[in-house]
Amino acid sequence: MGEQAQRSYHSHGGRGRGCGPCCFLGFLCKLIVSIVVLIGILVLVLWLVYRPSAIKVHVVNASLREFNLTDNNNNQIRYNLAVDMSVRNTNRKIGVYYDRIQAEAFYDGVWFASTEIDTFFQGRKNTTMINPVFQGTSTILLSGPDMLKFHNERNDGTFTIDVRLNLRIRFKVGDVKTKRLKPNVYCDVRVPLTSNRTSADAFNTKRCIFDF
Repeated sequence: MGEQAQRSYHSHGGRGRGCGPCCFLGFLCKLIVSIVVLIGILVLVLWLVYRPSAIKVHVVNASLREFNLTDNNNNQIRYNLAVDMSVRNTNRKIGVYYDRIQAEAFYDGVWFASTEIDTFFQGRKNTTMINPVFQGTSTILLSGPDMLKFHNERNDGTFTIDVRLNLRIRFKVGDVKTKRLKPNVYCDVRVPLTSNRTSADAFNTKRCIFDF
């Protein structure tokens, strides 16, 4: 082999032995991009096939038998509140596991009660009724304007109560179950005291906000 040929051979440094780390990194990047694209396409196809839609929650009735401040400092409240709620799974091909349902009640943004509701599985295109009941005594701190609002609402015989559901749910698509999600449901309702309620005071169904 001549001297020029040897120089040419060595200058190419064994081109046939591979393209080195840069080539490997390029291949790895292309592989990752391809996997991401395939996952995106799969998610899109599943969405087009199953068309997931929101869960709908309504308060269909509420009864407030007692809502009284009980001590001289006006920071203890005795309450007896029952709420009837409809939970609608509007999906045609998706079931829902309700692994935890915690209901809370607030007055003027101040928490005063909570309760746990039995868990359940909800099939497709199905409506389930849940009935949280809040009863007992709790500390509730109301400022001057809040106290004025309380007395005005008591004189009117109707209180604005916020009911919140803290959920832990999973969706079931065929035989596949999703990871657990933690949405919240917010319902603000005007509830008349039972003693002030007449047959003409029909409760107006209230749609709640379902927030992921």
